[in-house]
Amino acid sequence: MQQLWLIPALPLAGFLINGLIGKRLPKMVVSLIAVASVVLSFGWVLKTLSALGSLETAYVERYFTWFESGTLNIGFDLAVDRLTAVMLLVVTGIGSLIHIYATGYMEHEGGYYRFFAYLNLFMFFMLMLVLGGNFLILFVGWEGVGLCSYLLIGFYILKKSAGDAAKKAFIVNRIGDFGFCLAMFLIVVNFGSLDFGKVFEAVKPMPVEATAGILTAIALLLFVGATGKSAQVPLYVWLPDAMEGPTPVSALIHAATMVTAGVYMVARSAVIFERSPMAMEVVAIVGLITAVMAATIGMTQYDIKKVFAYSTVSQLGYMFIACGVGAFSAGIYHVVTHAFFKALLFLGAGSVIHAVHGEQDMRHMGGLMKKIPITFAVLTCAWVSIAGIPPFAGYFSKDEILLAAHHHHPWMYWVGVVTAGMTAFYVSRAMFMTFFGKYRGHAHPHESPFVMWGPLAVLAVLSLAGGWYFKVPHYLEPLFPLSGEAHDMTLVAISVGAGALGIGLAYVCYVLSPGIPDTVSGALGPIYKLVYNKYFVDEVYDATIVNPMVGGSRSVLWRIVDAGIIDGIVNGTATVSRSVGGALRMLQSGNIRSYAAWVTLGGVAVLVVLGVMAGGAK
Repeated sequence: MQQLWLIPALPLAGFLINGLIGKRLPKMVVSLIAVASVVLSFGWVLKTLSALGSLETAYVERYFTWFESGTLNIGFDLAVDRLTAVMLLVVTGIGSLIHIYATGYMEHEGGYYRFFAYLNLFMFFMLMLVLGGNFLILFVGWEGVGLCSYLLIGFYILKKSAGDAAKKAFIVNRIGDFGFCLAMFLIVVNFGSLDFGKVFEAVKPMPVEATAGILTAIALLLFVGATGKSAQVPLYVWLPDAMEGPTPVSALIHAATMVTAGVYMVARSAVIFERSPMAMEVVAIVGLITAVMAATIGMTQYDIKKVFAYSTVSQLGYMFIACGVGAFSAGIYHVVTHAFFKALLFLGAGSVIHAVHGEQDMRHMGGLMKKIPITFAVLTCAWVSIAGIPPFAGYFSKDEILLAAHHHHPWMYWVGVVTAGMTAFYVSRAMFMTFFGKYRGHAHPHESPFVMWGPLAVLAVLSLAGGWYFKVPHYLEPLFPLSGEAHDMTLVAISVGAGALGIGLAYVCYVLSPGIPDTVSGALGPIYKLVYNKYFVDEVYDATIVNPMVGGSRSVLWRIVDAGIIDGIVNGTATVSRSVGGALRMLQSGNIRSYAAWVTLGGVAVLVVLGVMAGGAK
């Protein structure tokens, strides 16, 4: 046995140690425990994958029967195949770098031990999600990362906005998770198991559904879960607000853990989705809508973390486009390259925020290229990578997706190209506003310490070379066969040109002629206001769902049902009991002659009743 349980157990041990006694430990010891637990987990992943070799088939370790009911037997099983291997390397590798960075970023924050305990717990649940050999263990990890996101987004417990964002993330994800639960119920009812191997073997011989059938229902319900966890329309609204948490949390959620869970789950369930063209079409279209919508919002935001947050939502849309058109390996490829450049973008943004003493509004930055040159140099790698410029990592996975989309529906390719141009524009806008021109802030910027920019340098190398070094689609070919079609270099050139055009337009608007954006926003008027206010989606949710529920709860459930009916019954019973007791209490006078009189009256009453009953019987 390869002792797969050690991979998640090591971060769990870090959580337990820091959670239980971390308050009494020096910060250096807390840091060592937290970082070492994740680095050792990464090392055990490397050792395990080396020992397992090519992984042509899944390797499974069954530890015990979790529970058994009738013919349903669910084991505590951990499994590794090539898809799992890719995700394990991303989660533990990027997670290790984020933990190291966090020791510098959080050095002067309160609740240091609590932060790293939560961070380790986050890693444990994400690894359980990835390693689970059945849907139930995956779901345990799925719910666990939801819990940890709540704890970490709301880490600043004295900040109301952080608490509100944490609750929002938790509640929105519960909506998606309800769909996941229904999907599992349908799987159990129809296949009698939740084990991946058994379920997928049972699905393979089934025909492709021309109309909506049981597989379509299961696939769509699974995707409902994915829309919550991976922030797709209409359940994406929690992710931008998640920026209320510390920046290392943003990087971990956006790059290596929670938001990739939905893409992983859909790819893991590819056998089910492939037999439902209707569900696949829904996945692709929702992904496309999300990618476009989030990209337009990202072009108007001024909070540097919010820009990158909407970038994440948009890039996740790209991943679902890939899954929806059947290019699952391209979707996972983008998960990997996105982990490189998005972790770098968020941690780099954290380095910028650290340099300007907590400022996040890009309008109060500028001219930082000379003041924090190392941060600028590494962020440039993420910038051109997400823009899809070769040979950086984002170019490879983005074009795999766009070419697959063109093969499926040419119009999807063209919408994707426009979105790629917008992506390049808003990230370039952020870079130009932050690093070019004159410094518009008030603090004295300073470069981050090595413990922070060291991980950034590693991520910069991965953002540069990760695309051609890690050939994810070829590695996943046993699970997701490649189409075998040659790349159309004309289509590739068009998509690269769109990225270059986005960078060029941003340079003109924010470096050469900084007055253009104000002129354009003024000319667009209501359209700009609509996009700047994020299409008023949160306001629509508040007006149609949140406020009616809160108002109904207060006016009906509280005032009428709770206070009026329930409290009325309880209080009325008590009032009646007290009144009857008060009347009966009058009988207890303490006078013996009074008691004798009452006994006499009672005896007479009994005799009268008996006499009446006897007369009636005759």
